[in-house]
Amino acid sequence: MFEDLLTEQPNPVSQGLDALPTEQILRLMNAEDHKVAPAVAREIPNIARAVEVIVAAIERGGRLFYLGAGTSGRLGVLDAVECPPTFNVPPELVQGVIAGGEAALARATEASEDDPEAGARDLAARGFRPCDVLVGIAASGRTPYVLGAVVYARRLGATTIGISCTPGSELARAVDIAITPLPGPEIIAGSTRLKAGTATKLVLNMLSTATMIRLGHVYGNLMVNVQPKNVKLLDRARRIIRAATGVSYEEAARLLEAAGGQVKIAIVMAKLGVDRNRAEACLAAAGGRVSEALHGAVPD
Repeated sequence: MFEDLLTEQPNPVSQGLDALPTEQILRLMNAEDHKVAPAVAREIPNIARAVEVIVAAIERGGRLFYLGAGTSGRLGVLDAVECPPTFNVPPELVQGVIAGGEAALARATEASEDDPEAGARDLAARGFRPCDVLVGIAASGRTPYVLGAVVYARRLGATTIGISCTPGSELARAVDIAITPLPGPEIIAGSTRLKAGTATKLVLNMLSTATMIRLGHVYGNLMVNVQPKNVKLLDRARRIIRAATGVSYEEAARLLEAAGGQVKIAIVMAKLGVDRNRAEACLAAAGGRVSEALHGAVPD
């Protein structure tokens, strides 16, 4: 049933793995990991299509959902929960759904992945809508929990994206956009938390980060939506303002305070030489994008 899946194949380079010295095991793992980034690179056109779809959906009021079981589900939840602190977006904008619920994050409940109806129920319980986007994640490309959620989402008319590490998988055939990095068999046959998990994490990094860049939450390569809620983040916010504007650290601190703790506003204030109200108006007219606010006309 599963023996033909790429993710389940024995890796010929790791035969006799258990008899190798520790350093050789690690060098073998590292050599295999080098295959992951090129596998992801070959999927960039599909990843780009997915980003464009996600950005368009969010701009129309939709949300992004990651859904998976086991390692795949945990990786989706991890990427989702990092979006609010990194980009200051609402926690409901990017959501991670895992088979077995929150308990499965800390304790494996892999049996829950075999129920396709559970995938549909969990998505429905989150209030998934036709304007939302579902990213189903399954290294094998055949996890029933994920496939059930995809069927539900498509029935609603929502856009579906699938991430798997097996060529021609059932998931890839079921979704609108298939992302299929193929890093090859694992050094421990079937242990997809290894190369397949790394490939999945890289794809998720690309999806969320590129989406947030396109939505205007980054200026240059600076995290301008950071919220200075602790000492470390306060220092980071000041350094971002300094890097973006060329002012001193002390002046960056003054600007940040005058901007009500909003890095974007502080940058626009400094670059355009305007007060907070005018900076807010510029950003609002530019859809929150700092680059556009700086190059557009200053609203009266």
